[in-house]
Amino acid sequence: MDQLWEDGKAEVATYQAEQVLGDEVQQFECTLITSKEEFNQQYNVRTDSLKRKDLFPVMQVTQLYSIPTATYPAHFLTSLFFRRDQPVQLHKLTASVQEWQGATFKTITDDGMQYVQTYDSYRDGQGSGQRQLQRMALFEDALPYTLRSLRFEQLPSFSTSIYERQQATPARPPVLYQAQVRTEDALAADTPEPAWRVLVTLSNQRQNVYWFSKQYPNVLLRQRTWDGRTLRLQQVKRVAYEASSVVEAKVDTLQRPVAQ
Repeated sequence: MDQLWEDGKAEVATYQAEQVLGDEVQQFECTLITSKEEFNQQYNVRTDSLKRKDLFPVMQVTQLYSIPTATYPAHFLTSLFFRRDQPVQLHKLTASVQEWQGATFKTITDDGMQYVQTYDSYRDGQGSGQRQLQRMALFEDALPYTLRSLRFEQLPSFSTSIYERQQATPARPPVLYQAQVRTEDALAADTPEPAWRVLVTLSNQRQNVYWFSKQYPNVLLRQRTWDGRTLRLQQVKRVAYEASSVVEAKVDTLQRPVAQ
C-alpha cells in the first residue's frame, strides 16, 4: 500500500538469466514489470475508464522473456494480478508459451471458493479443458512478488501449499507441494547490496532460493530455482506507465547500478 506505487510508473527490473535445457545452458534476458493499476469487476481486466463505479486496485506483475535455443526461440509471458491489499492471495494469472511445436495458454481465476484453471495446450492427452484448484495455496510463479511482502526482520519460517510453476508447455494437473519457507540474512558476497535470503523447499529434491533487497521495495536481486534457472538483477528503473501500453519510453535515473 506504499505511496511509491501511486506515482503512475511501473517498476521495470531486467535480469541476466540462465536456463538449463537438455544438456545446454541457455543465456537470455528476463524482464519483470510491477505496477499498480485499476481493474473493473465486469470484465476483470484493466479498465479503460476511471469513471466506472466497479473499480478496484490491483498490482500487476508481468514476466517476459525469450530463450534463443540453437534451433528455434521459445517465448514466455506470464501476468499475475493481486488485489492491492492482498499480496499473498492470487487474484488472476495468465501464462502463455509459444514454441515451434505449438502454443500453450493457461488462465487461473479466483471465484471466491476455489481457483478455476482454464487451459489450451498442443500436447497430446491434454488439449483444452478446465479444472478446479485449491484456493488456500500459493503459486511458484508468484513467489518473486509474494515473498516481497514478508516481514523480513522477523526472519519468518513457515509451511505452506504451493502449486508448481504454470509457465510451462504441459497443461497437466499442477503438482501441489507442501513446502517449507525459511528467511535469513544473505551473505555479503551473494549480492551487490544488503539482502534477505529466502529458501523455499518444495520437496526433498526441489529447492528455490530468492534474494531480496533489504531496502524497500525489496526488489528481487537474485533467484535460483530447482530446475536450473537463475536470475541476476542487471538494472531496475521506474518507467512512466500508460493505460494504453505496458510501458512508455520515459525512464527515470537508474535506481541501482548494473550488478557486477
